[in-house]
Order: sequence, then structure tokens, then C-alpha cells
Amino acid sequence: MQLNREELLQSYRTMCTIREFEERVHTEFSEGGIPGFVHLYAGEEASAVGVCSHLDDRDNIASTHRGHGHCIAKGCDVVGMMKEIFGRGDGLCGGKGGSMHIADLSRGMMGANGIVGGGPPLICGAALTAKTLKTGGVAVAFVGDGASNQGTTLESFNLAKVWNLPVIFVVEDNGYAEATASAWSVAGTQAKRAAAFGMTAHELDGNDFFAIHQAAGEVIERARDGGGPSLLHVKLTRYFGHFEGDAMSYRAPGEVETARRERDPLKFFRQRVTAAGLLEPAQLDGIESEVRSLIDQSVSLSKSAPAPSPERLLTDVYVSY
Repeated sequence: MQLNREELLQSYRTMCTIREFEERVHTEFSEGGIPGFVHLYAGEEASAVGVCSHLDDRDNIASTHRGHGHCIAKGCDVVGMMKEIFGRGDGLCGGKGGSMHIADLSRGMMGANGIVGGGPPLICGAALTAKTLKTGGVAVAFVGDGASNQGTTLESFNLAKVWNLPVIFVVEDNGYAEATASAWSVAGTQAKRAAAFGMTAHELDGNDFFAIHQAAGEVIERARDGGGPSLLHVKLTRYFGHFEGDAMSYRAPGEVETARRERDPLKFFRQRVTAAGLLEPAQLDGIESEVRSLIDQSVSLSKSAPAPSPERLLTDVYVSY
């Protein structure tokens, strides 16, 4: 699926926004400015953007505890996200959700989720709605390799296939189910698991935006046309620990540094498009500068924004008051 120059620029902008957002959250959290718990997505940008660039307002996604990249790729407001992470009253969820629970239903973002494997059942519900109402929408569940062992995920595979739902399951295998190597903890390949449920599956290099974009486009189009669910197994590298503060003693020396140097998805994208003459380096440099300004602004606004008022303490807790 050929991308035009505008689409290439937008894809790079979104990946850069995710990277800069995560790098800045890492810095602010380490300085004590962010409450709660944080799990960062840096290094995995090509997956979220490669998939979500095919989605529109008809479509829904559900995320994981590592959800910032998915939120940005689905079009959530970056300033609202940063305010939410800082616990401010005008954050996307009123400052009550924080990093692990950002949601924006107006953008089709059903939420980051602190429950491992919590997203797939939600997405099956969204897909059933789309199928029943004939909206043409698809639903995408992003899960980690650890969540692929959860009963909620496997039951969702079964449900999506039996009911022929327009669902895409994206397993983002960053090499570790928390601190346990996924090569040891997840038996076999995700493609074999999908085959057990009669689903189409693709094994993809998570550093190659173009491979992910191509495969995602094919399975999303197939789902819109009534072809049922599919699975994408994306092998990638996260640049930070499982959570902020994780010493990463389970990783090999130099593992992250090597990945940043040799397999970085943003560098790969730049090299590919500039070598082909599709974009000029100056265009990409300009995007990076604009993104840095946006993230600077989001942090500045977040630090000066008010916390939730005491009157809001019990709102959003019960159905009625």
C-alpha cells in the first residue's frame, strides 16, 4: 500500500510525537513531577502508527498499561494526555486515570488498561456493535506478549472467530512479559496460536513501519469486508524498563543501546524515505522541531494546570448520584 508524501509526513510526525512524549515523561517522572505509575512505549512507535494510520472515527482500539503510544496514534489530544499524566483536573479523564487509564471515547480510544489481557473482551464488544449496526468499523486490541497467556485473550480469540467479528489482535512482543523473557514464557509462536483458532496471522518486524502498515492495511480491509478477525505478532524492543524505576537487571548488557543504534524504527523510517527521494531530511528535521515545541508546551501547561477540585472526588464512580 503506497503512501503519498502527506501520509509519510504524518506518519513520521506521529511516531516522533510518541517518542518525544515518552522521553519527556521519563525525564519528568525521574524528577518527581508525575504522580502514580508509568510504563513507557518508546521504541515501539512503528506498531501503533502502522496500525492506527488505517483507522478512522468508525473504529475503536483498546490498549494496555503501556498505552501512551496507542492514544497518540489514535488521535488523542497530546496536551490533554500530558495533563492527565500529571493528575490535572482538565486532563482527558479529569486527572483521575493517570498514565495507565487514559481513555477518550470520542476518538475511539476505549482506554489504557491496568488489567493484563483486559482489552480484548472490550474490543469484542465494540466489534459486535460495529457488526450489528453495520457501521463498517473495526476494533483493534493491542496486547503484550504476557497477555497472550491470559484466558481473557484466548477466549476473545475464540469469540471473535466464532462470531466472525471485525477484530484485529495486535500482540506487541517486546521480548519480556514484565521481567521474564517471552521466548521462555510464551510457548510457540503467536501465529501458531492464531492458527489454532482458524485466524489469519502475520509475524512482523516491529522496527519496520512499512511492513506493519502493509500487513495492517490488508487485515483491516479484510475485516471491514466481513472477513473476520486476524492477528499481528509484532516483535519489537522497548527502550525503558517494564515500569519507570525498573533496573532492568534481567536484560543483557548493552541490549537497549544496541537496539537504539541499529534497529530504531524512526531511524529506519528516515533512511528509507530519504534514500528513495520521497522526503527531504530538512522536512523531517522540521517535524522533529515542531514536535519538541508541542511537548514542551504540553508539559508547561500541565505544570500550571489546577488539580481536580474536591467536589469532583466521587464523580465518575457511580452510574447515578
